[in-house]
Amino acid sequence: MFKGLTLQLTLTTCISKGRKLSTTAPSNPILVDRIISRSLNSDIVLVVFGVALTAFAAQLQIPASPVPFTFQTLAVLLIGATYGGARAAITMSSYVVLGALGLPVFAGGASGFDKIFGATGGFLLGFIFAAFLTGYLAELNWSSNALKMFVSFALGSVVIYAIGVPVLAMVAFKSDLVAAITYMFPYLLWDTVKAVLAAGIVPGAFVLVKTIKKS
Repeated sequence: MFKGLTLQLTLTTCISKGRKLSTTAPSNPILVDRIISRSLNSDIVLVVFGVALTAFAAQLQIPASPVPFTFQTLAVLLIGATYGGARAAITMSSYVVLGALGLPVFAGGASGFDKIFGATGGFLLGFIFAAFLTGYLAELNWSSNALKMFVSFALGSVVIYAIGVPVLAMVAFKSDLVAAITYMFPYLLWDTVKAVLAAGIVPGAFVLVKTIKKS
């Protein structure tokens, strides 16, 4: 009798705790998963959309040689902030591979393996790692906060520069890293502006989704 009563009390306590946890547990930190249900089909659609968005952003450019000013970085890190790490990295990997195979998705409609091994190749490869990092931070709930989103974008940009600038130096500046860094200074301001935009866009999207779901 006492054992049965003890078991009943234990089950009641566990159920009560479970209900309490379910009401206090944080909602999904990945923005797209708040909008659409996660499935293989939805993941494929998101990857295709992300590749198309990045390709479109690459065509919005201010010509400069050897590195044009584009909106690629904004697209790459927004995808990371809204997709999560793995999905964002797969998207950027697909973008780089498709461009290498001949699809005109790189800046100025360029494509081919020569771009991967050229002056901007390091930046293209950096997109993959930066998208993953930003996505990983999004999984830690950084994307719904404006300040954390800005820091996340800044860290992602650092990753892109850390891979892209040394390759740029080797290919375009005769391995003169200082010259390559000096050349890239104007791009820092450009990426700061994009980081500010991201800090407003993504947290704002979280608020909008939350408002729509409540209405």
